[in-house]
Amino acid sequence: MTKTMLITGASHGIGAATARAAAAAGWRPVLLARSAEPLSALAAELGPDTLTVPCDVTDWEQLTAALERAETELGGIDAVFANAGVVTHTSFLGDDEAPPEQWRDMVLTNVYGAAITARAALPALVRTRGHLLFTGSVAGRGIRVGNLYSATKHAVTALAQNIRAECVDTGVRVSIVQPGLVDTDMITDEQRSRPQLEASDVAEAVLYAVSQPARVDVNEIVVRPTGQHPLR
Repeated sequence: MTKTMLITGASHGIGAATARAAAAAGWRPVLLARSAEPLSALAAELGPDTLTVPCDVTDWEQLTAALERAETELGGIDAVFANAGVVTHTSFLGDDEAPPEQWRDMVLTNVYGAAITARAALPALVRTRGHLLFTGSVAGRGIRVGNLYSATKHAVTALAQNIRAECVDTGVRVSIVQPGLVDTDMITDEQRSRPQLEASDVAEAVLYAVSQPARVDVNEIVVRPTGQHPLR
């Protein structure tokens, strides 16, 4: 039986790469993102079994409707990858970075969005004894000077651990993939001079976690580009 993987933030970067890897591995992708046009283009690439649902992960009603539609139309959901994320470059001293009014969307998307994605998805995943995955970051494992994005990823790390603890008797597995610097459209010109992962490298880590036998719960995967600074 074909398994179904729902991916948020699926229109580009890690989400799109994971959709491609999942489809190649025989999964049926369900793609969520705010913008319909790039989702449609990706679905055309992946084939007719792909379901696309434009959705803002910070909107509880949109999320629950998307999960209900996917479960009803496809007969169940076997994995949910809470991947949607935003990067806003911050400084608490105010040194030439984004002003505070621009921080809200990042915090809501990265933390609240991940949390309510889990809340919306878990009833379906309990029914299939499925797998919940998050995109974290190595930035959520240490200190980044003046970096609110890092704090949001610390929160996602704790979120994954707390959800796993709550789900321990349900058969649901919970994983967080914590990549180092990834070549996506969210990195800065300065970051492009550093060693980088491809989005497909992170996708392979996701596929590794979901391909393990049911008795194996891979809780954390940390993957950095070769040569990344030891404090990052």
